[in-house]
Amino acid sequence: MLPITLLAAVLPLLSSVLAQEEGQLSGPTSSSSAAGYSCDASKCKLPDCNCASTDPPGGLKPSDTPMFVVFTADDAIQSYTLDAVNQFLAHRKNPNGCQPKMTYYTSLNYTNYTLVTDWYVAGNEIADHTMTHVGTPPEDEVTGNLIALNQLAGIPLKSIQGFRAPYLNYSVDTLKMLAKLGFTYDSSASASIPVTDDGTDAYWPYTLDYGMANDCLAVDGLCKGEPKLPGFWEIPMYALFDNRGVDGPHLMDPWLDTANGETTVNDTATLEYLKNTFTAHYNAKRQPLGLYTHPIHVSRSVPGATVTNSTIKMINDFLDWAQTQPNTWIVSSEQLLAWVRNPVPLSQLDSFEPLKCSTPAVDPSLKICNGIPQNEEGLIAHCAFPDFPFYTCYGCPQEPPTPSQPSPPQATESGQARFRLPANCSTPFFDPIKGECICTSSTCAFTDQSRPIGPNGANLTGDQVSSSGDSASATQSSDPYVPFNGKNGALPTVSGGVWTAAIVGVVGALVGAYGAAVRL
Repeated sequence: MLPITLLAAVLPLLSSVLAQEEGQLSGPTSSSSAAGYSCDASKCKLPDCNCASTDPPGGLKPSDTPMFVVFTADDAIQSYTLDAVNQFLAHRKNPNGCQPKMTYYTSLNYTNYTLVTDWYVAGNEIADHTMTHVGTPPEDEVTGNLIALNQLAGIPLKSIQGFRAPYLNYSVDTLKMLAKLGFTYDSSASASIPVTDDGTDAYWPYTLDYGMANDCLAVDGLCKGEPKLPGFWEIPMYALFDNRGVDGPHLMDPWLDTANGETTVNDTATLEYLKNTFTAHYNAKRQPLGLYTHPIHVSRSVPGATVTNSTIKMINDFLDWAQTQPNTWIVSSEQLLAWVRNPVPLSQLDSFEPLKCSTPAVDPSLKICNGIPQNEEGLIAHCAFPDFPFYTCYGCPQEPPTPSQPSPPQATESGQARFRLPANCSTPFFDPIKGECICTSSTCAFTDQSRPIGPNGANLTGDQVSSSGDSASATQSSDPYVPFNGKNGALPTVSGGVWTAAIVGVVGALVGAYGAAVRL
């Protein structure tokens, strides 16, 4: 067995490799001539069809349109990655008083399934990122992820609507596969031209009824009307731009990038272009902005963490500032798309259900393994695989799930097999130990905790606990994520097999980097 100190030594290396490969842009990935895009707006109508356009959906004026900041995370879900997200979101409120939600594009290597359940039940979106983090993935990587998330984390299949390709490497066939499998949207394409430039590709989310309009220079066979996938959505990833404009793009984890042609990372310069890009979107046609993260890079609880308090403070300072801009909302991809499909003006946001917050009405004294910490404590099963340990409410399999076998038989040596979530019960109301739903699909109760936005400018901005200051205590989430796995967030001792997997992961990252370089 290898000690945790060795894991601490290698994690910064893995983070460095990922930082160099994933989500990097070197210039425009599309152009108007390469796109060759044409859409008949008289036939393409919401909610199931939308033309690629810089204009707000539904014919709304920009002044009647909310400004959305989409917050996403990629890769494994562990206590330290949720801590990393919470240090930016847990202390915030949107204008309606609801804590912001986000989308986690989840891959399964090193994922703790019970934390996936908890995160989903708390109102966040869980989306597909393949089982083993493979770019341009084969179908079993995508479907296997769906099956494992459903069977081991209790995520309803109908709730896993979105996909993001690892390394942002995808093909026309990837999009066709996603549409065939019933996904609602993909979010792998880049919007790589500033909104202030002619020919910008910063489109609001759109359907592929008339083909793609992004990444036309980066993906073979894309655009000029292809692929035609009626009703399937693309949510572009909106690049940020430093003082070099179109020649200075940043996409995922921009705080890891150097800015303005410099050779060292400068948090002040990063904060400046975050604000400048936000302002350009806000003053143009309110196209969304995105913070696309790999949480391991900004985790302070992962062994070997290298992130500085200055960087954490800079990200929080940006979000603090953005929330002072009227009608700004921090949302998940799912929430953004729900609004695009039904684009209500600012005056009607008060009654817009997808932006509200609701808590499952479950008796806190009830012992039920349901993703709510006070209910499930003490009931979670520990699946102590030497190379791939995790926790779940849904029973340990005999072996870890793989693309070829995403649903291994349950191990029942220690007791009765646990039940899988049925299609007619909501996750927080299902007891996988008893195989019992404590309500029906029509009677499961949720408590609305949103506040009125109000007329005449009341509550037009969000709230946050002060996140200023340089100390760790000042920037740590006021409500950090607490894992309920009996380990207080500590990682288990790492076996030799993990290092084999880590080496394979590094090789895969390098292959992905080559693929990314080729497509750019």
